Amino acid sequence: MPSNKRLGRLTQSAAQPITLENDEQNVKLSSESAQVNDESAQASATIQVPAELPILPLRGLVVYPQTAMPLNIGQRRSVRLVDDAVSGDRLIGLVASRNPELEMPEPNDIYTIGTMAAILRLFRTPDGTIRLLVQGLARIRIEEYTQQEPFLRARVTHIPELVEETDEVEALRRTVVDQFSKLAELVPSIPRDLVSSTISTRDPLQLVYAIATYIRLDLESYQRILELDSVSEKLHLLLEILSKEIKVLEISRRIQSQAQSQIDRMQRDHYLRQQLKVIQSELGEGDEQSVEIEQFRERIAAAGLPEEALREAQRELDRMARLPAASAEYAVIRTYLDWMTSLPWTKRTEDNLNIRHARQVLEADHYGLKDIKERILEFLAVRRLRAERYGNANSNGASDSVRRDRQGAILCFVGPPGVGKTSLGASIARAMERKFTRMSLGGVRDEAEIRGFRRTYIGAMPGRIIQTLRRVETRNPVIMLDEIDKIGRDFRGDPSAALLEVLDPEQNHEFRDHYLDVPFDLSEVLFITTANELDPIPPPLRDRMEIIALSGYTEQEKLQIASRYLVPRQIRENGLKPNEVQFTQDALQALIRDYTREAGVRNLERAIGSVVRKVATRIAEGEVKRVRVTPAAVRKMLGKPRFGYGEELASRTELPGVAIGLSVTAFGGDVLFVEATHMPGSKGFQYTGQLGEVMQESARAAFSYVRAHADDLGISPDYFEKHDIHLHVPAGAVPKDGPSAGITMVTALASLMTGRTVKHNVAMTGEITLRGKVLPVGGIKDKVLAAHRFGVDTVILPVRNQPDLDDLPDDVREALTFILVDDVKEVLEAALTLKSE
Repeated sequence: MPSNKRLGRLTQSAAQPITLENDEQNVKLSSESAQVNDESAQASATIQVPAELPILPLRGLVVYPQTAMPLNIGQRRSVRLVDDAVSGDRLIGLVASRNPELEMPEPNDIYTIGTMAAILRLFRTPDGTIRLLVQGLARIRIEEYTQQEPFLRARVTHIPELVEETDEVEALRRTVVDQFSKLAELVPSIPRDLVSSTISTRDPLQLVYAIATYIRLDLESYQRILELDSVSEKLHLLLEILSKEIKVLEISRRIQSQAQSQIDRMQRDHYLRQQLKVIQSELGEGDEQSVEIEQFRERIAAAGLPEEALREAQRELDRMARLPAASAEYAVIRTYLDWMTSLPWTKRTEDNLNIRHARQVLEADHYGLKDIKERILEFLAVRRLRAERYGNANSNGASDSVRRDRQGAILCFVGPPGVGKTSLGASIARAMERKFTRMSLGGVRDEAEIRGFRRTYIGAMPGRIIQTLRRVETRNPVIMLDEIDKIGRDFRGDPSAALLEVLDPEQNHEFRDHYLDVPFDLSEVLFITTANELDPIPPPLRDRMEIIALSGYTEQEKLQIASRYLVPRQIRENGLKPNEVQFTQDALQALIRDYTREAGVRNLERAIGSVVRKVATRIAEGEVKRVRVTPAAVRKMLGKPRFGYGEELASRTELPGVAIGLSVTAFGGDVLFVEATHMPGSKGFQYTGQLGEVMQESARAAFSYVRAHADDLGISPDYFEKHDIHLHVPAGAVPKDGPSAGITMVTALASLMTGRTVKHNVAMTGEITLRGKVLPVGGIKDKVLAAHRFGVDTVILPVRNQPDLDDLPDDVREALTFILVDDVKEVLEAALTLKSE
């Protein structure tokens, strides 16, 4: 902060500013200096600079012409210089040292431009130091040092000042005066008479040197002001320095004001709180903290906490009562107790385990899914019998023999998107008259999301299981853990491992969240999980759940679902009345066949919604009052069909080397085309299409089988020496793997090499051995439903998969022809056309 205290800085240097006792001496010295300055300003023009001068190095200090400065001399070399100068003309050269830390600066360590000064006064102290008052007279430049011992002497030249008498200089002078006045207001330690004498100075050069002496600058800035020749340049530089210093001081003052205001407010709040305590004491009321403590005590008593949780809550409450309310730990304990007393330790809803009622709810909410509904009803029946024979657990839990008995399986619905997994969970909750909540696990990577964060962390809170229970306010809700196959893991832990305890009916009666650190009984919670695929679920977690597979819907089921559920819902959601739009069965069938290709009905509902919105637009515009949607209207509203089942199958198989396989994906069953081609060469066999290791093995086995049975198939003996074979499974950007494409690959290769095309209405699935045996595969239901959706009427299956046909809907079994095979020869006989065809 700028201040005339610069005159009082004391360092161990050859020449130093004198330390003054108080501000009165400062003012006296400043007044004397100002008087000397006035006198020297008049004589500065006639000063003669000697050819040689003794040079006194200054540490951290620059003395300007037309200014007086007190110095403190302590080094022997400097004392010798002063004694010599006093005995002569009393003139010395004052030049700043480049490095203020050097005690004995050499010529190379000293600036070349300094000030010639006259020694006005001298005072010797008892300790041997000398105090000087010097008057700066003129700028000088050191040309050459002529002596270094016993002190420095140098040949110098006078550097005249360039003082312009222009309007710009006058304007700069006035601006500098205004800025210095503003600075003086911000720095109360600058004496007022000193400011007045400086402001009244008319000489711009003297003004620059006077102000530069009073403010705090770094050594380089002091020296730069001295070295500039033009007074206008000096004024510009000084104005820049003053503006920056004023800005810094204003910011500092604002910060101090804000800090002081905050302190005052805190003191005021403290004072008011103390008054409030006294007033409450006089009225017989407790203070705010005491009231809060008592409220928590009542909530703990009413919460029905188990024994261990009760002890922990009371212990934390006692700690809270001993802490000040402003303590950070006080807020942590308050949040913890709020969670403890807000959980439904004893609150539950009464189950409705009426099986007839549950059957009605399931039939009303879902069409088809006969086996799934039966399993759900069995699940509810078991819970009803257990409740009747063992009774419900009391608030503190049942006896160990009952508590540790399994409360029923954890259901896991696995199936493609859009088949109704989540809505089945909601139907179960509605049938049991329990509260239902859904918790998505997709993308969860932190174990603490399940088990909570320990209270040692800032912002800690319980896991999502405990949060869900607090939100639903009951200890026996239906919690659907959605997308359990998409749970992740990283350096923060494995959430699937944390779910092992949650979903284990034999362990979750003492689930211990890291935040609560007391057991909470989850045995009455009905957990239902959903997944699109089973493979990503870790085996230990999968073992704790009963897997219920949901396959895709048949066309007939989609028609019924669309008529009963999707169309009425879209009409209602788009603001129409039931009699304003009517879909024909043919229109819905066109939407299913030509505009959607999926296992579920999600895209079908979107397509229906798109049609309904276009109808709503026409009705809102007044064009029509009601619309009957036909296949022609669907094509007009939605444009050209996106899919053509029969046409695609026929066009893809019209040339030899293409076979139709069946596969299972996360989105249900699908049709898989396998293509083979040949070209002249002898490089052998290659396969493409981003195939996994299992499918690569199937491809090699298929090629080996065809080559080994070339004679039986009528393939020329030199065919393999003259041709390169390329097997490709299209959609190469999609990874494909699994042991079910063996017979499809054999059929494609045999078709290519024999020139016999594959029947376009035949699809197949099955694995092969090198001996030509057809092995059973999984996912038969999804694969057959996919073949039915694509318009295939004949499906080739392994004979050992015949029991899986019982799971198919009756209309699908009646619409398809199944050829059960045990050997690859049977596959080729059923799939390939005759050469004459």
